[in-house]
Amino acid sequence: MAETQATGVYPCYKNQFSIDVTGGDGSTEENLKSIADMETFSVSIDGNVEEWSPFDMEGWTRRMVTGKSITISVSGKRNVGDSGNDYVESIAVKVGRECDTTVVWNFPSGAKLVIPCVVNVTEWSAGDSKTVAPLAFDIMSNGKPTFTTAS
Repeated sequence: MAETQATGVYPCYKNQFSIDVTGGDGSTEENLKSIADMETFSVSIDGNVEEWSPFDMEGWTRRMVTGKSITISVSGKRNVGDSGNDYVESIAVKVGRECDTTVVWNFPSGAKLVIPCVVNVTEWSAGDSKTVAPLAFDIMSNGKPTFTTAS
């Protein structure tokens, strides 16, 4: 579990991710494994915004966020023998429900985001002869995540 830090700045490595290696809902702690040798992650939140221009706004647009999705793009190195890394690699060529799982993001503040998701492997063991084999993937929300604030 990540060390809790309630205030101040922090290095990005304090964010900790675990993945349910059974393709489950993340509710069983022993099924949640970290993914070794990941180096970078980026987060994209896509809001579906509906717009309308009623007469009473005198030409000004009204807006409402009507939906959301989150994508976390992760990249690092392929580490054979690490259960989290092996699990992600194992779904590289799978399709359908076989790509469903749950990812848990523990924030440095102590907050937690549980994300039902699909995992889409985007880079898999290829590269220059002098490099370490890569592993990159997108964690794409599949339904509503559950956010728990720090206690």
